[in-house]
Amino acid sequence: MEAMQMTVQKVLVTGGAGYIGSHACKALAKAGFVPVVFDNLSTGWAEAVKFGPLVVGDLLDQDAVRAAFAEHQPVAVMHFAALSLVGDSMKDPGRYWRVNVTGALNLIECALEADCKKIVFSSTCATYGDPDSLELTEDTPQAPINAYGKSKRAIEDILRDFSASHGLDHVIFRYFNVAGADPEGELGEQHDPETHLIPLLIAAALGRRAALTIYGTDYPTPDGTCVRDYVHVTDLVDAHIKGLRWLLDGRGNRAFNLGSGHGFSVREVIDAARLVSNGTVPVIEGARREGDATSLVSGSKRAQEELGWSAVRSTLPDMIGDAWKWHLGRGFNR
Repeated sequence: MEAMQMTVQKVLVTGGAGYIGSHACKALAKAGFVPVVFDNLSTGWAEAVKFGPLVVGDLLDQDAVRAAFAEHQPVAVMHFAALSLVGDSMKDPGRYWRVNVTGALNLIECALEADCKKIVFSSTCATYGDPDSLELTEDTPQAPINAYGKSKRAIEDILRDFSASHGLDHVIFRYFNVAGADPEGELGEQHDPETHLIPLLIAAALGRRAALTIYGTDYPTPDGTCVRDYVHVTDLVDAHIKGLRWLLDGRGNRAFNLGSGHGFSVREVIDAARLVSNGTVPVIEGARREGDATSLVSGSKRAQEELGWSAVRSTLPDMIGDAWKWHLGRGFNR
């Protein structure tokens, strides 16, 4: 008598070769799903695809997207793929609207053609703009001040429209600053070029770059530098698994903020890195970047109460420490 074969559920992960997407793939595999990575590898790393198949393709190529759905028949989509540099979006907004919004629209239309009506979407706190409130909740008005945030808000609108017209179920996660690395050392944060604060300061501490530039020291904050809420990447992807199960359980559309609820200035992060590295982080002071908000701090009460989520590893020592160990031990290679 032949053993019964269990049907394994696949999840299409756009941008799954990138920083957050690759960590999400590891979490999906641990949760019993097969992550199918769809990535054009323009910023992602093939070495980071370890937990399921890789489909090399571009979201602007609708035929390639359609073929991925036909071959793998996923039960849901996790959509991470996007351009995400605030300053770059202010210089070339057309590229952000074309890649982020058109790519998302292609993905959604192909998903619906394949009768795949569950999508977990990677949005951003940049959709809130630069509000005066000390803590941002999901009810804070969305008024983005850069093209990146505007493109993400537009995709949220598209999801709501297709939900009304085609029954597309979605969970939207508005991230704050994601940091850290896989505590087991398999994955980490590496961009080319690098623009994120923690890997940049680690590179400066290790002597791999001359110094870290602080962009703006005249903000109306206690030490003059921007304040951000940092969330550990492993906490973040844990929320995505919970969001996926939320959809598969038929619980409907919802938006959630994901952050630690604590704000840290650039200088505070640098001081924490000096403690972790037991050394110095050389810095130089530069001008503000266009499109940067003064302070963005999350209110994540909804995710805690409704998803049962908590940011258990989102402390500066853990986030910087995990990233430090990964950068000391390895990196991805082009």
